[in-house]
Amino acid sequence: MDSPPQFTALVLDLFGTLVPAPSTRERALAVHEMASAIKVPENLVKVALKDSWLPRHDGTLRTTGEVAARLTATCGAPRGRAPHVEAVLRKLAPGRLQADATVLQCLAKLRRSGLKLCLLSDAAPDIAEAWSRSALSSHFDVALFSCREQAVKPSRQLYAKALERLDRDPRSVLYCGDGGGAELAGAAHCGLRAVRVERRGGPTALAFGAEPSAWRGVTLKLVEELPTWLAGLPVGTGSFR
Repeated sequence: MDSPPQFTALVLDLFGTLVPAPSTRERALAVHEMASAIKVPENLVKVALKDSWLPRHDGTLRTTGEVAARLTATCGAPRGRAPHVEAVLRKLAPGRLQADATVLQCLAKLRRSGLKLCLLSDAAPDIAEAWSRSALSSHFDVALFSCREQAVKPSRQLYAKALERLDRDPRSVLYCGDGGGAELAGAAHCGLRAVRVERRGGPTALAFGAEPSAWRGVTLKLVEELPTWLAGLPVGTGSFR
């Protein structure tokens, strides 16, 4: 077994941390496919996606079908086109969950060290529904998605649910994310210690409510550095927010 860390559990963000946050090019391709599916101008789909971020992520829209119906209606397309949008969303979701081999190896090493792992992600239903078929899923003890928990970061409800599912005291849990959605401050406010990783996908990747410039705590370049960093922590380290 690898050297045990001082923490007993780790909560990890998904987009920008384990997999790249969507790039402007990826978003443009998704907009193009959806616009083609419902036969409307791309700018309508682009605006509909932006304006629907919260209901897609906070549980207002509970399924991929409901998301597709909302986008179709917002774009003024016939209701019968919604299944085509749903098909596009379902097709694209697995690709957004593809992690580098180095990330999978990192997660395996963290679990071998004795840590329980929890995924906590602001995500729409298409991502939540595709999760169990991803290579990432088998590395986690718990997976929580905002659309299913009916709250988005930095809601205390999400961190409390993660601690409940992990059955851990917040002082023994580390949160790791790229800083989108005020997630790091949210974790700290709930008693978890937090570490930031630079956004996977680069500085131009899209993120909601990014806060990296305000973060004054520990920052790692990549999530893959976590096992080495954790192994080097002295017991009782207090340099966290």
